[in-house]
Amino acid sequence: MARIRIPSTIVIIFVTVQTGFLLFMYARYSSLMPQSEEKPSQVHILILSSWRSGSSFVGQLFSQHPSVFYLMEPAWHVWVSMYQNSAKVLHMAVRDLVRSVFLCDMSVFDAYMPWKRNLSDLFQWAASRALCSTPACDSFQRTDITTELACKTLCGRYPFSKVEEACKTYSHVVIKEVRFFDLKVLYPLLTDPSLNLKIIHLVRDPRAVVKSREQSVKALARDNGIVLSTNGTKVEDSKYKVMQEVCRSHVQIYETATLKPPNFLKDRYLMVRFEDLVRDPLSEISEMYKFADLSLTPRLKSWIYNITHGQGPGKKKEAFKITSRDAVSVSQAWRNILSFQKVKKIQEVCKGAINILGYQLVDSEKEQRDLTLDLVLPRRQNQFSWSSFNPKH
Repeated sequence: MARIRIPSTIVIIFVTVQTGFLLFMYARYSSLMPQSEEKPSQVHILILSSWRSGSSFVGQLFSQHPSVFYLMEPAWHVWVSMYQNSAKVLHMAVRDLVRSVFLCDMSVFDAYMPWKRNLSDLFQWAASRALCSTPACDSFQRTDITTELACKTLCGRYPFSKVEEACKTYSHVVIKEVRFFDLKVLYPLLTDPSLNLKIIHLVRDPRAVVKSREQSVKALARDNGIVLSTNGTKVEDSKYKVMQEVCRSHVQIYETATLKPPNFLKDRYLMVRFEDLVRDPLSEISEMYKFADLSLTPRLKSWIYNITHGQGPGKKKEAFKITSRDAVSVSQAWRNILSFQKVKKIQEVCKGAINILGYQLVDSEKEQRDLTLDLVLPRRQNQFSWSSFNPKH
């Protein structure tokens, strides 16, 4: 029987066409079929802010929720261990740590505190209600509103392994961080299929931030050095160089998220101004909870009202504590305390952020002191044309 010889080029062409046809049919079939790939069971929220912007307060709004596992600035451990590097160099290490925490893999802390034994080895651990209640600590229930003092007294000696154990039992993992200066650094987390990440970008009037920073100059000196790449030298930022970098980062984050953002940011970025939050706490918090797929409980409503309607503006010794204060008074305190010369300098270095984030510049000391003049401008109705979540005015 004679064999039919087919040239190899014809075979290659045939196989190529056949492969292309099969790939085309597969792609078409896949696009018509419902997506079977489900989102991760946990929701991951990153509160992205900067020092002295009210982020600890916002962190507590989530921490006290019974469905939330919260950690306050876990990247502190990275910066303390590698303080001779710049913020830009540390971005990757911070991102990797944050990703691991979101996935409840606390072995990531081995690199920064290999001696860890107890909950109290973790930075600001007592700010986490989840680490002060079951299963991390038997002294409180999940629905309790906890305080740092009570938590430190009763829960500090529980083993560090409780951090990971507790994390895995919550529907929401929330992290508050002040150590990201570029939204694009977070793109790998936003496109990571193992994460269901949403970002709340908290901003505050830079003039109010400076007033608050002046209450904690020494505490911020090491972080200032990292921001300014001083190879470990502490900086007090009397010339507002750190503030300039902070303002620049807020502009970068906001513009990246709102001017032609990538599709994967759809419905996953929300900018919140501290001033709007303290003026109408329950409404703003309800919006944040909606964004995060959480519900506001009656107990939380009562606590939020009490924490924002205290008598005083907050004392210097309370700079890093969440106490009951007159929140609106706190947000406006800079107008009476800072000199106009300081305000002018801050406006020079942060003019772009002040304009873009919706604050009004002052041209005189008279304008600065006149509290009837509102320096917080109305927010734009829609930040995204494709977003189903529209921040209110």
